[in-house]
Amino acid sequence: MSEHQIVVFTDGASKGNPGPGGWGVVIATPDGHVTELGGGAAVTTNNKMELTGAIQGLSRLRGTSGPVAVYTDSTYVIQGIGQWVHNWRRRGWKTATGGDVLNRELWEALWELTTERGARSIAWHYVRGHVGIPGNERVDEIADAFATNQPVTLYDGPLVGYGIPIMDLPDDTSVPARSKPGGASGRSAKGVAYSYLSVVDGKPMRHSTWAECEQRVKGRAGARFKKAMTAADQAEILRSWRFKPDDV
Repeated sequence: MSEHQIVVFTDGASKGNPGPGGWGVVIATPDGHVTELGGGAAVTTNNKMELTGAIQGLSRLRGTSGPVAVYTDSTYVIQGIGQWVHNWRRRGWKTATGGDVLNRELWEALWELTTERGARSIAWHYVRGHVGIPGNERVDEIADAFATNQPVTLYDGPLVGYGIPIMDLPDDTSVPARSKPGGASGRSAKGVAYSYLSVVDGKPMRHSTWAECEQRVKGRAGARFKKAMTAADQAEILRSWRFKPDDV
């Protein structure tokens, strides 16, 4: 990490989709200062909270110069602001099928902030949720607290007094490749997942991409998820969760 880079972790959560939600942000600036932000909404969605977290983080940095590294576990935010938004704007905020873009007002706000700062000065990094990355775990904690109306103390002070190793950043921040399930052999292409499995409220489900799996489990208490590399791997994971292979 460049010593002159601003590090931002952001996250959003909702308990139900829609349902009560929250967002969290941690900002670490090159001068050694850490700021935590958070908020919530009574009725919202996970995607809205993910977008709101990113918006609030960049809004707080208005007037603060320097490159920004944003870390989020939302492929929706990263792919939206890096890819989809260009086509949406060209089509007058319409999808490829002619429908209205969901959360348009939030996308417009995020687009304004990124263009105002300069798109090249913001690097978007994907982090895998719930794998022990300190910054991601903390913003998840903040978002969850606001979603569940639980007390949380937001830190605003020197980095040396911050009890979380916010600068322990992941090496691999690439967005998972979208993939199709394996073919007749039951094996995926080399290095590509055969499937992603999730369990929410006791119900298992199979997904062809991590983005679909993430959308289902994000913000859901007690949710479980795992990647399977082969059909046999998928069956074994399901059995370990006390389900039958044909339950998905």
